[in-house]
Amino acid sequence: MWENTFSKFAKKTIFYILITSLIIIILTPLYFLVSLSFLSSREAYQFPLPLVPAISSEFKLEKGDKGYMLSIYEKKDREYQTMIDTRDMEKMSRYMKLQLSVDVSVEKLENYISKLDQQNEVYFKSYKGLLHNYKTFFAITRDAFPALIRSLQVAGLTILISLSIGGMAGYAFARYIFVGKNALKVSVLFVRVFPAVAIAMPMVIILAAIGFYDKPIGLSLVYSVGTIALTIWVTASIFLGIPVELEEAAQIFGATKLRTFITITIPLALPGLAACAMYAFIGAWNETVSAIILTQFNPTFAVVVYQSVLGATDQVNLAAAGGILMALPMVLFTLFIRKYINQMWGGVTA
Repeated sequence: MWENTFSKFAKKTIFYILITSLIIIILTPLYFLVSLSFLSSREAYQFPLPLVPAISSEFKLEKGDKGYMLSIYEKKDREYQTMIDTRDMEKMSRYMKLQLSVDVSVEKLENYISKLDQQNEVYFKSYKGLLHNYKTFFAITRDAFPALIRSLQVAGLTILISLSIGGMAGYAFARYIFVGKNALKVSVLFVRVFPAVAIAMPMVIILAAIGFYDKPIGLSLVYSVGTIALTIWVTASIFLGIPVELEEAAQIFGATKLRTFITITIPLALPGLAACAMYAFIGAWNETVSAIILTQFNPTFAVVVYQSVLGATDQVNLAAAGGILMALPMVLFTLFIRKYINQMWGGVTA
């Protein structure tokens, strides 16, 4: 009896240790990415990297060799470290904003300097703009905000195309019997064998011929090729689980087939459609290689973030901010449709 209890306890302990380790492995890089996105350019290159971004900074202003010397207080060293020595207040204000994420106007700096006539040193504290890197990313990254809008358009069109074509095809596979049904159902997955870049290369010529090259609709058509196949399989399984008697009962009471499909079948199939929508959104939002090939002057947000990461030689904090901005729409979209996903897996919502 005692050995059996100890064995169960040991297995449960090992299980919880493995789950905890897995969570830590997943969340640790994510935490550092989020933390890095809030660090100033100076903090991002400190060693060791600060675990928590500073909310405010303490400064000391005094007369220097070239003009006025600005120093920042280092908590780990417990002393002030000189940052810049200049007489140009605009240069000092710009340096504080770009390197320290602190917005101190020229008027405030001149006010502090005026006090140096009565005292040798002036101490002041300023709060850091936590969203500074996110604002700067949109300010200095080429075509960032229009690219964000284009990516939302591409993702929305991909969902619309995938659900409309794939959903109707899935319903046909679930409800009708025809010659070659099983072979056709398997063949729709054949397109998934080819990598996205293999499909994108010939699609450049096709999209250019019909005038869809470098446009959101062109990207949506290419992205939908793979998502339609998965949508067909998922929705076909969902429609098979919906009793055909419900549709027949609605038609007996006078509803047309179209009205029955819209009012009876679609609401019952929403969990499966939501899962397909999530897959289509994530695939269209994250796709980078195909977007690089199929766009020239109108890149998607994934391409913009990818290019900013490649060029982030001294601005890794801005690249991290771009990565968080890239992930945020997917998180919000997943949270928006989570109740339908829970229903698909047997979850109960009030």
